[in-house]
Amino acid sequence: MNPKSEPGSTKSVVAVFGAPGYTGRFVIAELLRRGVTPIAIARKAEALSAAGFAEKGVPCRVATVDDAASLDRALHGAQAVINCAGPFMDTAEPIANAALRAGAHYIDVAAEQDTVRKTLENFDEPARKAGKSVVPSTAFYGGLSDLIASSLLGDWDAVDSIEILMGMDSWHPTPGTRTTIERNIVGNLMITGGCLTPACSPPTPKRWGHSGAFRDQDVIEVPFSESIVISRHVKVSELHNFLPLVAVNEVLNKATPNPAAFDSMGRSAQKFAVDVIVTRGNESRRAIASGHDIYAVTAPITCEAAKRLIAGGVLAGTHTLGQIFDGKDFLESLGSDHLTFEIATA
Repeated sequence: MNPKSEPGSTKSVVAVFGAPGYTGRFVIAELLRRGVTPIAIARKAEALSAAGFAEKGVPCRVATVDDAASLDRALHGAQAVINCAGPFMDTAEPIANAALRAGAHYIDVAAEQDTVRKTLENFDEPARKAGKSVVPSTAFYGGLSDLIASSLLGDWDAVDSIEILMGMDSWHPTPGTRTTIERNIVGNLMITGGCLTPACSPPTPKRWGHSGAFRDQDVIEVPFSESIVISRHVKVSELHNFLPLVAVNEVLNKATPNPAAFDSMGRSAQKFAVDVIVTRGNESRRAIASGHDIYAVTAPITCEAAKRLIAGGVLAGTHTLGQIFDGKDFLESLGSDHLTFEIATA
């Protein structure tokens, strides 16, 4: 079944792989809210049926990453593909390849360092040949901090340090997050001396003393894809990102429940604030983005990226969000219902 639009309609069509998952459902809802035609894709028809997409008029298709023909059928007619199905070490390569075969842009929400690095390195030439963009890590982890840091650079072409606090008052992980952690595939590379370097293990706790919603918390360095995406286009000597110890302890505790709906948008009660400080010499610049539910906020980020890629104006190839978009403009376009963004005095 092909997605249909009214005669003369220019409605965009975006395929979502992993649509029945926790993040995928937010992405489908956000696409519908924006007037975009989504295609919901999953490995099993039962998962699509349980999610109730068909009742909302959303085309549903079944595909698996080990069956290229099923992916080609599922992505037919899509202008962009959003991959929400982790672990991405298993799904990024086959789905990105299928997206380019379909003539569609590829976007994913990976936080895995090695997978994001390989996607950026291995798909640049194929994406250029296809005339499309491949943009990994367009999510709370990776893309959000990249956009915030980029919004602070201004006339700086190189910086001494970037410090990122991914503040949150709790972390109830999804099944996908648990699987990624259990397979130990997130990565542990930070940037020091201008080079990607393994972080200390075990990490040493420190106190985040800056002002803000999560000030004076015990934090530890937990590198995700920020090191990969930011260093791709920013010359930085030191880049470190931290999580509150309370959130790390929760996500590693097998007894911690899955996120549960708290508000009318289906978001959990979790609060977050991403605090980024960029320093060059004696000068610092700082910005904070805050909201509810780190998984839910990924939806407007990915959907805004898809909208901008479909609209054109971005050169074909592999990119990161902060590399190709104005960070401040992008974040402010998401709306205060999803995210509040403020450039402050460091």
